[in-house]
Amino acid sequence: MFKKIKQFFSPANKGLRKKVWFTFAMLFVFKLGTSVVVPGVNADLDVGFLELLNVLGGGAMQNFSIFALGVMPYITASIIMQLLQMDIIPYFTELAKQGQTGRNKINQITRVLGIILAFIQGYMFSFAFIPNGTVSDYIEVSLVLTAGTSLLLWIGDEITKKGLGNGTSMIIMAGILASTPYMFTQAFSSLVTVDSGALGVFKFAFFVILYLVIVLGVLFVQLAERRIPIQYANKTDNIFANKQTYIPFRLNSAGVVPVIFASALISAPALIAQFSKNEDMMMFVNKWLSLSSTTGFLIFIIFIVAFSFFYTFIVIKPKEMAENLQKSGGYIPGIRPGDETIKYVSKVLIRLTVVGSVFLAIIAGLPYVFAMVSDLPSTVSIGGTGLLIVIGVILELYKQLESSLISQRYKRRGMN
Repeated sequence: MFKKIKQFFSPANKGLRKKVWFTFAMLFVFKLGTSVVVPGVNADLDVGFLELLNVLGGGAMQNFSIFALGVMPYITASIIMQLLQMDIIPYFTELAKQGQTGRNKINQITRVLGIILAFIQGYMFSFAFIPNGTVSDYIEVSLVLTAGTSLLLWIGDEITKKGLGNGTSMIIMAGILASTPYMFTQAFSSLVTVDSGALGVFKFAFFVILYLVIVLGVLFVQLAERRIPIQYANKTDNIFANKQTYIPFRLNSAGVVPVIFASALISAPALIAQFSKNEDMMMFVNKWLSLSSTTGFLIFIIFIVAFSFFYTFIVIKPKEMAENLQKSGGYIPGIRPGDETIKYVSKVLIRLTVVGSVFLAIIAGLPYVFAMVSDLPSTVSIGGTGLLIVIGVILELYKQLESSLISQRYKRRGMN
């Protein structure tokens, strides 16, 4: 570990350090923007059912800043585009098969769709949070929020090109990490009071230890994978051919997308009720569909499990995988190519997804369960979607840094 840190600060890795500082500079601009409040709006909103969006945006929604929507419209557009490529619309299916040219076209369409969604969401939020506003007020606020999302997408692109990691993921991670110190401060203030004494210190220490245990659990599951061995009939019998080839299947192949799907669906009735100003509908949603209610929480968990299976089989297509293996002369030992391979891969995916979806549901549901059984403020949570995203992004960032350091070391050896 210390050897890699020393290597990072060596003169040979000056370019890598520039990327790091550029990334920090762009993320500082993002954090600065979360404090710039949209003119004419209350700077301290009760976000309620939009708490997830607020956390992912580093508190931008609660401030109703120019970055209140964050990059979520773009993420929603990306998910929609992935669904449309599943033989739903032939045009998008064909684009997906055209290699880099098709991917560039899909990315352009995704950005346009993301901007359109940002304007629609901005209009709904402005209508819901600005009392007694006019149509021109709502449109003005919507344009400001859309411009904020557009600026964030540009910042994300610049980080991807000139900095480290995926720009969109880095922005989301920065927003989550920005609210973490405040969360621990709130936990300390609530647990360690003048009256509690040593007991309060013990409770806070237990809170920190429990948080670290959950972090380790998330790390374990994020790194866990099932490796299916692959053999190739056309390989020659030499030392390189004897090297084992395998297909890795992650325990949680769907990532945090099922939680985003589930959160969007469970919060949609509340947003519609607030947008329509219907008191009866608001009461019904608060009683039966809010995440603080038993029924709403159970529906949320069911959505996560269902979307985990749905999205896993979108990302990993057993039929397509079996066809690609057969074309390249590969096969799974003991499994015949064709239908048997499809059934075997599907069976493995189902078993993995059962465990992965249950884990995902537990981590995503922990903050709500914790809020029900403790007296801590709603801003203090254990686990949750934010923790999954942060750990996932950090793991990818670590792999990229390690790859860059190894590549630089080989270059120096080649020069010598």
